[in-house]
Amino acid sequence: MSKVIIPIGADHAGFQLKERVKAHLEAKGYEVKDFGCYSEESIDYPDYAHPVASMVEENENMLGIVICGSGNGINMTANKHQGIRSALCWKKEIAELARQHNNANVIALPARFISEEEGIEMVDVFLATAFEGGRHQNRVNKIACN
Repeated sequence: MSKVIIPIGADHAGFQLKERVKAHLEAKGYEVKDFGCYSEESIDYPDYAHPVASMVEENENMLGIVICGSGNGINMTANKHQGIRSALCWKKEIAELARQHNNANVIALPARFISEEEGIEMVDVFLATAFEGGRHQNRVNKIACN
């Protein structure tokens, strides 16, 4: 059985949290595809959001993680991809509802506004929570602009 692959990307403000989340996931047996960045040197978040979003978009049932200072820029970028439903989360309950009700396939974390422990907890909940479907499926179907 192959390992579950989790793509992750962050800007310089999210670098430290990305490294902690990555180590946590690898310790749990996930394979992490790290799209960067690889230091705290200032960079542009779209360069790291697009590869994560593309990988998730190309692989049904894959979940991804993006991180920047506020979570907003990297979240907006990921959501430019038609097949992405990226959710900006700052509490584990929001991460859980994003999966249950919105079938979010990317979690965006605001590194400057959460602790590393909160970030890891949200990622764990996000990855462990299934989409409920049912009445929520109609709503999710209406998200895409066709």
